[in-house]
Amino acid sequence: QVQLVESGGGLVQTGGSLRLSCTASGSTFNIRTMGWYRQAPGKQRELVATVSSGDPTKYADSVKGRFTVSRDNAKNTIYLQMNSLKPEDTAIYYCNVNLLWIGDRWGQGTQVTVSS
Repeated sequence: QVQLVESGGGLVQTGGSLRLSCTASGSTFNIRTMGWYRQAPGKQRELVATVSSGDPTKYADSVKGRFTVSRDNAKNTIYLQMNSLKPEDTAIYYCNVNLLWIGDRWGQGTQVTVSS
């Protein structure tokens, strides 16, 4: 089993910054991809950014140039640095890992609210 613990959400004004963290524990040897998704009220969950060994980092077009995802493999931790935040970035942000032979696992989510 893999457990994901997220932190770093909160309330920020437009133009501000936040940094999200997600640490995986348990059976982490077969993690392929780590990433962040988000879900705004009334909308579907969408990809924000993913990072995997050997593959290019992926970003949603809406966050390119503002968000940066990074991964510390030694700590099984993924970070999401969010700059120049906008009200439309308001959502619950979920950490995701994709495990070989097992599939996706999700964190509990952390709320990010950007006030105008």
